[in-house]
Amino acid sequence: MAPRALRDKPTHSPSTEERCKWEGMDLSPGCDSHVLADSEARQLMENTTPIVTNDMSRKIQLPRPVWRNSKGSMAGISQNTKNSKLPEFGESISATSKALCGLTEAAAQAAYLVGVSDPNNQAGQQGLVDPTQFARANQAIQMSCQNLVDPACTQSQVLSAATIVAKHTSALCNTCRLASSHTTNPVAKRQFVQSAKEVANSTANLVKTIKALDGAFNKENWEQCCVATAPLIEAMDNLTAFASNPEFATVPAQISPEGRRAMEPIVSSAKTMLKSSAGLIQTARSLAVNPKDPPQWSVLASHSRTISDSIKKLITSMRDKAPGQRESDEAIEALNRCMREVDQASLAAISQQLPPREDISQEALHNQMITAVQEISNLIEPMASAARAEASQLGHKVSQMAQYFEPLIIAAIGTASKTPNHQQQMNLLDQTKMLAESALQMLYTAKEAGGNLKQAAHTQEALEEAMQMMKEAVEDLTTTLNEAASAAGVVGGMVDSITQAINQLDNGPMGEPEGTFVDYQTTMVKMAKAIAVTVQEMVTKSTTNPDELGILAHQLTNDYRQLAQEAKLAALAAENEEIGSRIKHRVQELGHSCAALVTKAGALQCSPSDAYTKKELIESARKVSEKVSHVLAALQAGNRGTQGCITAASTVSGIIADLDTTIMFAMAGTLNQENSETFTDHREGILKTAKVLVEDTKVLVQNATASQEKLAQAAQSSVSTITHLAEVVKLGAASLGSEDPETQVVLISAVKDVAKALGDLISATKAAAGKAGDDPAVYQLKNSAKVMVTNVTSLLKTVKTIEDEATKGTQALEATIEHIRQELAVFSSPVPPVKVSTPEDFIRMTKGIMMATAKAAAAGNSCRQEDVIATANLSRCAIADMLRACKEATYHPEVSRDMQQWALHFGKECTDSYLELLEHVLVILQKPTHKLKQQLAGYSKHVASSVTELIQAAEAMKGTEWVDPEDPTVIAENELLGAAAAIEAAAKKLEQLKPRAKPKQADESLNFEEQILEAAKSIAAATSALVKAASAAQRELVAQGKVGAIPANAVDDGQWSQGLISAACMVAAATNNLCEAANAAVQGHASKEKLISSAKQVAASTAQLLVACKVKADHDSEAMKRLQAAGNAVKRASDNLVKAAQKAAAFQDHDETVVVKEKMVGGIAQIIAAQEEMLRKERELEEAQKKLAMIRQQQYKFLPSELRDEEQN
Repeated sequence: MAPRALRDKPTHSPSTEERCKWEGMDLSPGCDSHVLADSEARQLMENTTPIVTNDMSRKIQLPRPVWRNSKGSMAGISQNTKNSKLPEFGESISATSKALCGLTEAAAQAAYLVGVSDPNNQAGQQGLVDPTQFARANQAIQMSCQNLVDPACTQSQVLSAATIVAKHTSALCNTCRLASSHTTNPVAKRQFVQSAKEVANSTANLVKTIKALDGAFNKENWEQCCVATAPLIEAMDNLTAFASNPEFATVPAQISPEGRRAMEPIVSSAKTMLKSSAGLIQTARSLAVNPKDPPQWSVLASHSRTISDSIKKLITSMRDKAPGQRESDEAIEALNRCMREVDQASLAAISQQLPPREDISQEALHNQMITAVQEISNLIEPMASAARAEASQLGHKVSQMAQYFEPLIIAAIGTASKTPNHQQQMNLLDQTKMLAESALQMLYTAKEAGGNLKQAAHTQEALEEAMQMMKEAVEDLTTTLNEAASAAGVVGGMVDSITQAINQLDNGPMGEPEGTFVDYQTTMVKMAKAIAVTVQEMVTKSTTNPDELGILAHQLTNDYRQLAQEAKLAALAAENEEIGSRIKHRVQELGHSCAALVTKAGALQCSPSDAYTKKELIESARKVSEKVSHVLAALQAGNRGTQGCITAASTVSGIIADLDTTIMFAMAGTLNQENSETFTDHREGILKTAKVLVEDTKVLVQNATASQEKLAQAAQSSVSTITHLAEVVKLGAASLGSEDPETQVVLISAVKDVAKALGDLISATKAAAGKAGDDPAVYQLKNSAKVMVTNVTSLLKTVKTIEDEATKGTQALEATIEHIRQELAVFSSPVPPVKVSTPEDFIRMTKGIMMATAKAAAAGNSCRQEDVIATANLSRCAIADMLRACKEATYHPEVSRDMQQWALHFGKECTDSYLELLEHVLVILQKPTHKLKQQLAGYSKHVASSVTELIQAAEAMKGTEWVDPEDPTVIAENELLGAAAAIEAAAKKLEQLKPRAKPKQADESLNFEEQILEAAKSIAAATSALVKAASAAQRELVAQGKVGAIPANAVDDGQWSQGLISAACMVAAATNNLCEAANAAVQGHASKEKLISSAKQVAASTAQLLVACKVKADHDSEAMKRLQAAGNAVKRASDNLVKAAQKAAAFQDHDETVVVKEKMVGGIAQIIAAQEEMLRKERELEEAQKKLAMIRQQQYKFLPSELRDEEQN
């Protein structure tokens, strides 16, 4: 509202003299200075940059006193203009200008403060380098170089220029070094380093020439100095240009669009105020000259009103847009929402309807809560500081704190849902809500404080009180969480024990070890394997019986403590300090993994159904197993030669696998030659490499008893040679072309035999290392060396004859025979196989022998080298696969010792027969005659006979427990046994029943219940025996071949099996109905019809079962006689039950006394009622008979044909 004086017309009319006096005065300077100040203020609002002050937080609160000053000064302008007080008018103009400029400055600072407080702003980024530094240094260096090349340069100027160049180049090199270490861009890193090197080298050359010039200041040295400046200037130009890349420049902070929108109301109000104030001053100056101008007074009043409204709007905007206010409102809303969720969870927990969270483990939820509480605790002090005096940081701190409450609440509810104790649930939820409430109170207080240090004292006190309350709430909740963590399982002592054992490894030495490294190594290997076994048991028990995890964790702890003690002694007894240090380090790593596994075990004991905790325990167990392997590897490193043999054996295994893959490619016809090379180009390379391998083998055998270092070197050399040999042989096989795949397979198989022999030799060398000459391991080493020499010789022969069409087949067959003998030696050794297989796999492998036999007989008759090569390749695979499958099957846990020896014997006999066949084919190749070829049939029959015996041995290994689950007879037997179990269960139920107690009465039978129970028990026992007899009869039919184990006519046997199954099921169902009827009779709910019907149904179903078994059985067999006897027993028991029920007094019909009414009408009514009841009963009887007939018709459709015929008879 404008001052009233501005709306009133002037009542004083100045005289002409006074007007002239006014006109003689110059009012322009005061008004013009105000207009200039107004223009500057308007520019300030156009560019709201930060104003450097010591207290930015106060600028948002400055307008109110300035507003009061501006109101008074504007009223003075109107009043002095009206009263023609020109000196006072000038003072009012100055005061108004000063007040409005101060108000504008405060508004600009407030607008900037609002803008920079927006959380969406883009923070500034420090540049990698300062381009101006490079530019200044480049300029200084170039000026110094110009001075150096100046002919008039004196010696002192040369030294001064050298000093300047050295100072700037040194600073730039350091800057480049820091920039290369801070950047992640590899190109920039390399460029900075390279540029710094160029500058440094150029500077060094220049300084060198300057020193020469200083020593002898002549023209020659000066010219060299001039030449040396050019590379430095060029290097500096390049470096300066590279450093000026905008990518490395500093990025200033930018106010986001959201922040600028928040500034807009303040800036707009201030601009409107400035515009109106300028109009106000111009109008006031006109009125000062001519006070009797009514339109001008209206304009003045309008400007005054606009200024007043703008100032009010400005103050409102500054109050609403104060930093942190919006963020505080959002945070308050978020906390209220979180508190409502806690309240709902508390209500659900009170009613015990809080559903457990299944998608995460309890430990993970607990960790989330701990993390969130710690972050909230860390933000209490910063948020309080921002609320006191850092308005620009208030919004950020409030938002940061609020974002941690949502995950805290979610984790708290999830933890409570997994907590079995109701009181602990409520305590956790209550303390979480208390923390949220204290945070909410602090948010309200911080919003009121607003970051203004000059706020009222009570606001600062309230802020301190809210901060203290929140700290206490955080402390209470943290204590509760720590207590819950300690109660998560009694594993704290175990973890401490493991930690103590880990720390003891780093303690001082215990004295000289009494044993050797091998002794401690043996014990450590034993304990490490025990840990691995315990870990696997923990994984198993985590699913089956989590309660035993505590015992296993205790065992794991003890094993690790003993391992750690042995590790300390082993480290002292190791060959060198490096090995000992590695062993201790690996054992410590294992300890940390064991501690984590024990912790997971304790957590799983507290919540056995937590799927996530189980998954984490399994992952921890996997890590422990991995660390155990690391410990074993570190122990092996103590014997470097042994470890070298282990590594070499692993490498050879990889080579063998690669050769198997190459053989597959060759058999598929896809091993093509890469260029136009022939096998001749590779023959010499193969022969030379094979001879080198022989030499390496000799060295390896010799160093078996030498030092570990020499043994490791020999093993490594052998592996390198066999790797090279495999490569050259593969190239040679490829050069043969894919048109001859069988020859390729022969060549690759030959080198594969060499690789296998080398692998066995390396293993034997490892076992014989350090052993005496009479040790069995040394004997095995010698045998392996012989096999190695034999296989290498075979390879050499194969390579030499591979292109000889007349002999290559013969050589391939000889190599195959030798290979089979070696495989047979392995088969006959007592070493168990790596894995076991089933007899079915064994039987499948025998099919290949029959195919190979036919192929060998055909090759012997044709004597073609191609057929012989194919036979050799097929025989190699067939016999090797059979021997492997046979040994694996015999070591199956279900196979007896006698059966194992029997199968191994037939496997050896079959292999010997096949070797005889191949050797005979070899004889035919060398001297083909008709007589020899005729003998092939006899050798083939011998092999076939051996294979038949082998298959019989495999069938015997299968035993009676190996069945086909799809076999209908197996299904029938299972159903019969199931029916028998159901009947036995019903009998046990009857045994538990006792007659109900009732008072004695004179005319009632006291033994009815005993009779019913005994009869029902007899039927149950008889039916159980019947079903078992039927199962035995079925087995007899299978044994006699009348019903095949693998039926030839699956339809017929399946139909028979279904009849037997349905009959057995009917017996079981009828017996259950009988038990229910007997139970009802004993309980007093007597129903003679139901009891008699159930007993008759048992008898009928028993008859059907007998019919089903008689269909294919021998009537004179023992099983059928037992079956018939069992059926008769069931029938007798059923008849006895029916008789007992019919004679029982409880079921006797009693004459009902009818009282006939004497009146005629009443008697007629009684007759009508009796007739009505009789007709209703007759109708119900007819309906029941029809229903029974329909049921029997439907059941009849599902009976087998044999049962249908029997029932019709």
